[in-house]
Amino acid sequence: MTSPWEVVIGMEVHVQPRTRSKMFCGCAIGQLGDPPNSNVCEICLGMPGTLPVINKAAVEACLKTAVALNCEIPRHTKFDRKNYMYPDLPKGYQISQYDLPMSVNGVLELDGRRIRVRRVHLEEDTGKLIHAGDKLHKAWESFVDLNRAGVPLMEIVTEPDLRSADEARDYAVALRTLLRTIGASEADMEKGQLRAEPNISIRRAGSEELGVKTELKNINSFRALHRAILYEVARQAEVLESGGTVVQETRGWSDAEQRTFSQRSKEFAEDYRYFPEPDLPPLELDPGWIEDLRRALPELPGARRARLVSQHKLPEADAVLIAADRDLADLFEAAVAKGAEAKPAANWIIGEVAPSGKFPTPEHLADLVKLVTAGSITRDQAREVLIESVETGRSPSDIVAEHGFAQVSDEAALLAEVEAVMAANPRAVEDYRGGKKQALGALMADLKKRAPQANPKVASELLLRLLG
Repeated sequence: MTSPWEVVIGMEVHVQPRTRSKMFCGCAIGQLGDPPNSNVCEICLGMPGTLPVINKAAVEACLKTAVALNCEIPRHTKFDRKNYMYPDLPKGYQISQYDLPMSVNGVLELDGRRIRVRRVHLEEDTGKLIHAGDKLHKAWESFVDLNRAGVPLMEIVTEPDLRSADEARDYAVALRTLLRTIGASEADMEKGQLRAEPNISIRRAGSEELGVKTELKNINSFRALHRAILYEVARQAEVLESGGTVVQETRGWSDAEQRTFSQRSKEFAEDYRYFPEPDLPPLELDPGWIEDLRRALPELPGARRARLVSQHKLPEADAVLIAADRDLADLFEAAVAKGAEAKPAANWIIGEVAPSGKFPTPEHLADLVKLVTAGSITRDQAREVLIESVETGRSPSDIVAEHGFAQVSDEAALLAEVEAVMAANPRAVEDYRGGKKQALGALMADLKKRAPQANPKVASELLLRLLG
């Protein structure tokens, strides 16, 4: 049944760029588990009389992202004060960008659709509130950890072009892949380096008028993003269909309860009383620097995916998985350049290397693929060889020679083993000859136990001939 509602989603994604220090001071970017308030200084703490200094590495990461998203980059940009009071904001304002952001009017291609990017700009992060309480004694306390205060953030804002939870999740995944490929950010959601905040509204199918939107926060995985949007769309539809009105507000996502909940009414830009940051000069961006960044960009994921299909004849599904990780794609192409067949190399990367996170050298992966393709070792043996190669740094060929893993492909050498298997399993032989083809599996399993180095293909063909 066709839904009477159309979903409209715009995404705000906050990304921590890859820098060693904070946005406006020299404090180190902390790690999860650092003691509270151990990576702070007078600027992080909002002490009077302190002056911020712009982090050039953060600006460069933002501009690389803007270039990769085909944004327009103006010659002049500036920082602004976004004024609001909250316990994790010691200055009483956040340094952000308002009317002259670092870039505007970009686009991200998503499965043939152009998702418009309204802006990519820089700002600083806030601190973190930690709540603790004791229900028994009704004693509640809140603590403030300012390690994160002042950490640089890129805010990437789309137009309301996404039309489903699937598209919103796929957009966030594609953006993460792009950011990792160009080296702008590690974009690890579990570490808080990428935070997706969808703005969701629904409208009658066929209508051009936008509905009232809600913004979702507290989302820490792509799976949670997908589920939170599905829930919120259903909630809004239920409100409207019961004659109610959707309120513009910020809502949190409870992963434990699988539901959204109201946090606060949604602010408008005028509520923040933006004005130019008086302690920072406007930035004038050198067009030559922008062009240098553009020329230095690596091949972007979409282009690389298409080339893996056209040049290496990979299935689209394989190309998508490999191109999504620059390290995997580099390993694949280097292994092929060393003589590995493309499809087997892709299979090993997708099936074994990516899940383990342990990378062989391109030479060793190519060596392994050649051994398996030639029938020199079985796939099970190859898995053992791959693990040992990664752990020791030795070549698969050397490991195979040392362990005597060489696969037996000579029919004359296998004949006695196959005959012994048939003699030991007369019932399975009788079942197979009686039409129960699945009995072949039992015979091959016994053969694998008796002769683990037998070439499965050769042994299977020999067994079938003897079975008649």
